[in-house]
Amino acid sequence: MCCYVYVLLIFVPLVYLIWTRYKKSGQMTTKVTLRRKPISKGRVSLYLDFYPAITSPDTGEKTRRLFLGLYLYEKPKDIHERTHNKKFSEIAQQIKLSRENQLNKPEVYTEFEKAQLKNKELGEKDFTDYFCKIVEGKKGKSQHNWQNAYNHWLKFAGGSVRFADLTPEMCEGFRSYLLSARSLKSERATLGINSASLYFVKFRTVIKMAFTKDGFIQSNLNDRVSTIKMTETHRKYLTLEELNKLAKTECGNPLLKRAALFSALTGLRASDILKLKWGEIEYTEERGYNIKFIQQKTRGAEVLPISEQAVNLLGTPKDAGTRVFDGLKYSQFSHRHLYYWLANAGITKEITFHSFRHTYATLQLAAGTDIYTVSKMLGHKNLQSTQVYAKVVNKLKQEAATKIILDL
Repeated sequence: MCCYVYVLLIFVPLVYLIWTRYKKSGQMTTKVTLRRKPISKGRVSLYLDFYPAITSPDTGEKTRRLFLGLYLYEKPKDIHERTHNKKFSEIAQQIKLSRENQLNKPEVYTEFEKAQLKNKELGEKDFTDYFCKIVEGKKGKSQHNWQNAYNHWLKFAGGSVRFADLTPEMCEGFRSYLLSARSLKSERATLGINSASLYFVKFRTVIKMAFTKDGFIQSNLNDRVSTIKMTETHRKYLTLEELNKLAKTECGNPLLKRAALFSALTGLRASDILKLKWGEIEYTEERGYNIKFIQQKTRGAEVLPISEQAVNLLGTPKDAGTRVFDGLKYSQFSHRHLYYWLANAGITKEITFHSFRHTYATLQLAAGTDIYTVSKMLGHKNLQSTQVYAKVVNKLKQEAATKIILDL
């Protein structure tokens, strides 16, 4: 018994002496434990527990706790809460390891911890606000599509979303929302597949900018999210016979009739016809009649040759700054006139004003004009947009080939 007492009297002071020397030399290991504290709404707050206590950089006093400003759902109810828990558990674990390394090997891990803390700070920024600022910076016709994409994101997300909360699952959720969403113009109408595709492209562009340009997210979420493929749209057009019927049929709005036929003879969009001014129409003996203008949609400068028959539809020339089709409005009222005009001509197709542009492209290709020239006349930036009309003409040729049948 005396032997045991003798050993304890020597061993305990020796251990204390070793511990004291390690503590003074700064070589003693600090144990860092990740712990949870229950808070409101079924959540737990995450904090680090230090043993022995460390000196707080804020107060200069000894402390055992450092709250991370992160929380988990104690009993996650759905995929969003489970994804949230997984994401922030990983972040908290990384902070715990980097803090542990800083305390025990500060000369090696300081920069690593700084990078982790910076990523955490960026992750707290608001993605919805970031999206909004990008939309505000867009100009021209594309701004409308950007605004619609943002408005649909607001309907889906309900408001602010941190970058740290953006996950592939959330992006896929927005994709699914767009595929079944209602139009912003009318709750009775479903959002078209091509519109959904266009809006999702805008969303993916914002995600890419946040990753590659501004570093708000640490991985390219687009690599793990499916796109929405566009479907080939059917271009409504008039045959030459139908167009001639319309030309011979009276319209309740003569100005609308002249503008529609002018579109069919030139391929101009409604937006370009509405803003067309007399000063943009030129005539030279060498080149004939031309229109020099800036396309409303693409903002491209164009010189468009037009026929004398198209010029005759314009009426009496006026001052250079006067609109050629002054008084023409693109509205539901004009649509009604167009509908009755078509009906009086015996045409039952669903034709809009834009269909006259489609008619121009289709009839030009059917008449043998090469696709490159038609593409230039339409002001397309690439041939891919014009090839849609070429497919229509090829289909017509295939149908024509089967019309002559011999009675053998």
